Amino acid sequence: MTSIDIEAGRTVTGRKPRSLRLPRLDRERLLPFAVPLALVLLWQAGSSLGLISDRVMPSPVAVTQAFWSVAADGSLGHNILVSGVRALAGLAIGGSIGFLLGIANGVSKLSEQLTDTTLQMIRTIPHLAMIPLVILWFGIGEEAKLFLTSLGVLFPIYLNTYHGVRNVDRGLIEMGRIYGMSNWSLFSKVIFPGALPSIFVGLRYALGIMWLTLIVSESIAASSGIGYMANNAREFMMTDVVVLALVIYAVLGKLADVIARSLERWTLSWNAAYQR
Repeated sequence: MTSIDIEAGRTVTGRKPRSLRLPRLDRERLLPFAVPLALVLLWQAGSSLGLISDRVMPSPVAVTQAFWSVAADGSLGHNILVSGVRALAGLAIGGSIGFLLGIANGVSKLSEQLTDTTLQMIRTIPHLAMIPLVILWFGIGEEAKLFLTSLGVLFPIYLNTYHGVRNVDRGLIEMGRIYGMSNWSLFSKVIFPGALPSIFVGLRYALGIMWLTLIVSESIAASSGIGYMANNAREFMMTDVVVLALVIYAVLGKLADVIARSLERWTLSWNAAYQR
């Protein structure tokens, strides 16, 4: 029989008793899904008990059946692909413009004086309120959706990039100048890395605006995409498909945020605040 060291709680071999709890890493991965899973279970229970009407909110089982139905005929994959391409194109165009303007206005006083006031005036105009005007300009084609999505993501990225550049530690900048760093070296090795945390905040915020804009634009003027699928289902009172479209938007939004956070951790691995 193996003797036990009562005081230390170990066997004589020095091994700790095996814990029944999940490893810490597994708990960290599973814990974020606890609340969504609980909400889905409560939702299904409410539907099964008749507390939630199917006409108001179909059950998760009905939404799952709708998923398999639209996935089987190929329309779901096509609509997701179309919406994804629109979202990424708008993010690339609007994000690039916002990023470049934020960098320029952050490092150049002249550029800030020339453009910042104009940008702030345009920013106060709700871009979704421009939909009637945008339809008059571009019609209901892809140009209208691309313009609205680009405009929506431009300002979050611009403001956070500008804020990040302007709030880099001035002591580090002066130290770089004392050591004889060129303007490009100072920007690439001091200013830009110091602004990256704020830039990623702007990117994550812009991703939410991107999907919000796409939902509205596709619901109003589109012949394909997730928003079109939801709007078409609404006309035929297919509530389960409408809810499915919202769930897909939520999943795509979460996926985009996970990718942005992973890129953030990888890019800022040198920063102690972003190390696990």
